[in-house]
Amino acid sequence: MHRHRIILAVRTLLVFLATILPGKAFCSDYSALRTLIRNAIRDSVFPGASIAVVYGNHVVFQEAFGRMTYESSSRPASTETLYDLASLTKAVCTTSIVMQLSERDSLSIQAPVGRYLPDFAANGKKAVTLENLLRHTSGLRAHSYFAKTCRTPEQVYRAIYADTLLCPPNTATIYSDLGFITLGKIIETVTGKSLASNFHERFAVPLGMNSTMFNPPLSLADRIAPVEQDHDWPLSTPRPTVHDQNAALLGGAAGHAGLYSTTGDLARFVMMIMNGGKLEGRTYIGGTTLGKFLSHPEGVRALGWDVRSPGSSSSAGTIFSAASYGHLGYTGTSIWIDPTKNLAVIFLCNRVYPTSENIKIRKFRPVLHDTVVRCLGIR
Repeated sequence: MHRHRIILAVRTLLVFLATILPGKAFCSDYSALRTLIRNAIRDSVFPGASIAVVYGNHVVFQEAFGRMTYESSSRPASTETLYDLASLTKAVCTTSIVMQLSERDSLSIQAPVGRYLPDFAANGKKAVTLENLLRHTSGLRAHSYFAKTCRTPEQVYRAIYADTLLCPPNTATIYSDLGFITLGKIIETVTGKSLASNFHERFAVPLGMNSTMFNPPLSLADRIAPVEQDHDWPLSTPRPTVHDQNAALLGGAAGHAGLYSTTGDLARFVMMIMNGGKLEGRTYIGGTTLGKFLSHPEGVRALGWDVRSPGSSSSAGTIFSAASYGHLGYTGTSIWIDPTKNLAVIFLCNRVYPTSENIKIRKFRPVLHDTVVRCLGIR
């Protein structure tokens, strides 16, 4: 009798779930996805990972795999593991704040950067606009090892202001950390608050992203997936945890890198974006603003987000639609959103442990996204 009641209760629950979840997603078989990720761990693509799949406005799959490191004694990864998002910071944090500021007239993305940071206009950069920074068409160099010459955040900013362009604005796409470091500085200048405070107040708190932050405290150390050690830290002061050295020089919070999060928190953020900037009755970003930032001329990135490359070269794989947009993080993180399929895949890992020389994830990412679509049966 007891067994019969359990079976009846399970069947009742399944019927209820089937009424609130998309039918295909609920009935999907994710065994191929689990096998893919477990095989990747065995192949040392990354030591552990957490994934969330959002489909039809629901989180239909969320699991963690592997461990914090490759050691068998290492703590298992979980959906509560905090991962260093690296360049996902650009899209999730910096771009989202710029969206809000632009629709509230605090910023004009068509304005020259020099309007907000006059010293930036030096050495031929007067024509560079905020839109150029967001689309990576400014002509700024991709990266600089600021630790060779800089010891303070102000010295980093002065080095960017004094730099020259590699090419005139709008003549080439050069994915630039320097551009987003500059955007982070603009946000702080316009608002009078730190980048971390801006994100915390505008998105993390109201969205309930309780595990999303810059510079996680020591009390959360057991939840943070480790990255490779920095053997070239130039300062005598303790180094912030963030993998990116330039972000560490800037205090652990910068426009290009530094944010930590979990798949659960990012799923809430992604659902807000997919919902036209709204979630649970609250508007975070206007639909018109969101549409403007996600639109793009052919062959050019969206504002703050990447778009799916044609052919088979995209990290989004071969089945995500041409309307898809997303972003990658150097540490092994990614978000890809397909508005046509009403689908998003959030993948977090620490492939840079113990070394960033491990680039096996490049082959893994496209297969991951194709596998998710096939599991859902929505090709």
